[in-house]
Amino acid sequence: MEKIEQLERPKSVAVPEPTIRRMPQYLHFVKALHEQGEPFVSSTTIARMLRLDSTQVVKDMSYTGITGRTRVGFSTEELLHAIENFLGYNRKHEAFLVGAGYLGSALIQYNGFRDSGFKIVAAFDTDKKKIGTEIHGVPVFSLEKFRDLASRLHINIGIITTPAGVAQSIADLMVVWGIKAIWNFAPVAISVPENIIVQDTHIYSNLAVIINKLGQSNNR
Repeated sequence: MEKIEQLERPKSVAVPEPTIRRMPQYLHFVKALHEQGEPFVSSTTIARMLRLDSTQVVKDMSYTGITGRTRVGFSTEELLHAIENFLGYNRKHEAFLVGAGYLGSALIQYNGFRDSGFKIVAAFDTDKKKIGTEIHGVPVFSLEKFRDLASRLHINIGIITTPAGVAQSIADLMVVWGIKAIWNFAPVAISVPENIIVQDTHIYSNLAVIINKLGQSNNR
């Protein structure tokens, strides 16, 4: 059987953010097919199941460095590995979390991060009742210990799950303390230097969209 050609992804190519956002969808779908014993999958099938354009699927897959065969498609095994490699899921990514409240605790306990090689290894808070405790095996430290531990453990990802009022000050401290990427769950925009990566996940904004769309649907 002819092997699917796998190309090395050009290091100089900037991948569009929408493509990156679609990759986890592709991964979950291809992983399910592979576990079901499906040896190949076409871009048309992927597009139909994920409600995308097949041309877009082919373009997205080209960023992983893999191409399919005419009338056969992609090897599900090779495509699975290619997407995991593209996303960095086959590498370890450790993070510190600040804000050991309900949301922070939920993120720590979320087992789905394991499949992506992502792990929250420590939490930090200013609440004396939380400091010295553990959440699902993850220790909660005083915020004062963040800098030293981040340096010793070479942590460069920080997660903010604090109230909005202190999110910016926490972001400022993270930048000073060597964090290179911040995942912000606080319901407020944070300002950081251009060299710092920021990903905002505003739950209330997503909820507002759902409620608004539901209202429009009910009014039809």
